[in-house]
Amino acid sequence: MHFALTEDQTLIRDMARKFAEDRLKPNAARWDEEKHFPVEVMREAAELGFAGIYTHEDVGGSNLTRLDAALIFEELSRGCVATAAFLSIHNMCAWMIDTWGKEDQRQRFLPQMMTMEKIASYCLTEPGAGSDAASLKTKAVRDGDHYVLNGAKAFISGAGTSDYYVVMCRTGGEGPKGISTIVVEKDTPGLSFGANEKKMGWNAQPTRIVNFEDCRVPAENLLAEEGMGFTLAMKGLNGGRINIGACSLGGATEAFEVAKEYVGTRKQFGRELAQFQVTQFKLADMATELEASRLMLYRAAASVDAGDPSAAKYCAMAKRFATDTCFDVANQALQLHGGYGYLKDYPLERIVRDLRVHQILEGTNEIMRVIIAKDELK
Repeated sequence: MHFALTEDQTLIRDMARKFAEDRLKPNAARWDEEKHFPVEVMREAAELGFAGIYTHEDVGGSNLTRLDAALIFEELSRGCVATAAFLSIHNMCAWMIDTWGKEDQRQRFLPQMMTMEKIASYCLTEPGAGSDAASLKTKAVRDGDHYVLNGAKAFISGAGTSDYYVVMCRTGGEGPKGISTIVVEKDTPGLSFGANEKKMGWNAQPTRIVNFEDCRVPAENLLAEEGMGFTLAMKGLNGGRINIGACSLGGATEAFEVAKEYVGTRKQFGRELAQFQVTQFKLADMATELEASRLMLYRAAASVDAGDPSAAKYCAMAKRFATDTCFDVANQALQLHGGYGYLKDYPLERIVRDLRVHQILEGTNEIMRVIIAKDELK
């Protein structure tokens, strides 16, 4: 068991950290305020290989490990949580196409996704099917060389801007075995989008309902085989849970560093806040919780890389622990700033807002407990 990063991993981490410092952090507050989706800057990230981190090299991917990805998303989130989180979603879609797509699909979709000339959204959740994803209603009926889709997806990141939509839909009977995965391209007739949702956080990426009304999609856009869609969706989410946990870790680490600097300069009752033992104890607990989150995420990433049969459990554990704990750390960092932490002059309130949704998406943390308990009790 090795805890030190390799030389390559250190270089990858440092590259991601520099990009976050140079291109994300200086713009994050403005993107949040203006609800701006920084596609051009994400394309710069793609030039560094961050659009296909664990996609194969023959289509332009970086072919790195899930542990490498966790390092990258942690660092990117120190610059802008919302932007890093969308890059995670794009990577998840690319991996699904790379892993389950036929060769012509891989060559058709992935090269442009690796540069982010084309970007992708993951479409599982519906207005009536959130945690109970297997009950989804969006239907795809085979009609000759096409599928005709009808239904709606909710809370879709990138919707309206993304070029490809990796859609889980019902091609068969009730339950998970009736679900398939189809890639729907942006200009397909019958595809439309709701208004951009007004959200608490993640304002640097759009979130809309995706509607399908007699939407005719070529049958050649089906990933894998009919009835395999739920498996694809869940396996994609294993990696997504590590990534979103890493995004929580990066955001909370940034909040922690900002708080350390602040308590070293802010004086009350004639002393710097850092000189009070209550502050020191709080910082000690925060540092410990960040390190525990990091170790759990790395353990989960290593389990996915190794093909561990219990990988889904470890991913659920890491996601539950990291997103809960890191939200608390960021909130404590805001508290250490007192009233200043509540102002937009400081990044704390934005980080707290952005991290809150991580306890909900990629499977709520209540569902993570269901996954863990099911594995433990089998």
